[in-house]
Amino acid sequence: MNISLVMIVKNEENNLAKCLNSVKDLVNEIVIVDSASTDKTVEIAENFGAKIFERAFDSFSNQKNYALSLATNEWVLHLDADEILSKELVEEIKSVITDTKSDGFYLIRTNFFLGKQMNHSGIDKEYRLRLAKKSLSKYVGGIIHEELIVDGKVGKLKNIMVHNSYPTINSYFNKLDQYTTLGAMKMLENNKKSGITDIVFKPPFEFIKRYVLKCGFLDGIRGFIWAVLYAFYTFVKYVKLWEFHLKKH
Repeated sequence: MNISLVMIVKNEENNLAKCLNSVKDLVNEIVIVDSASTDKTVEIAENFGAKIFERAFDSFSNQKNYALSLATNEWVLHLDADEILSKELVEEIKSVITDTKSDGFYLIRTNFFLGKQMNHSGIDKEYRLRLAKKSLSKYVGGIIHEELIVDGKVGKLKNIMVHNSYPTINSYFNKLDQYTTLGAMKMLENNKKSGITDIVFKPPFEFIKRYVLKCGFLDGIRGFIWAVLYAFYTFVKYVKLWEFHLKKH
């Protein structure tokens, strides 16, 4: 069974090779949509024989739907550059996909933060729909928080893929500005507003939710740091939403 890997990337030279190495024995086509990378991302992709396309970023769903449209196989694997498939998951996909009545599969994603796996904090094992038939799937969700949906039967696989989005504090803050802006724009699209109550109370609520209710304290100092950073992310997002409304008037 032939499988295409589709990805959208920008400046992923630190992650891309590890990701592509993890699937080199699984996929027979790699489709990468780049958004004007200025590092060695494109060079690395070329070394893996990827088909590379350039497209200016406008939203995650549009970008990913464009990448999906370029795949030539019916079965498509969707990954981010900071995700790695375990060897066990690769073998499971090979085994399952040759004889299945499902049209898509959820994969279990384990999150690493500052070099260690998080077992709590609201980011422990997550199910992500990442393997699906091209003809029955598409992305919805707008500018951010895009979601792959499948018009058909969806199953779940047992083995894990690793997500290592924030290996350092710098990597977190490098993404913070973009993600908070897109998050605020998404709320603006949905006619949500931000006032003093949101800015004051939502960040500490997010801290309590992740550190206490989601048992982040069991993740040690990383659980505390993650809860603080997520509260800060929430604060910045709502301040930006308030600023967007301010500029409209």
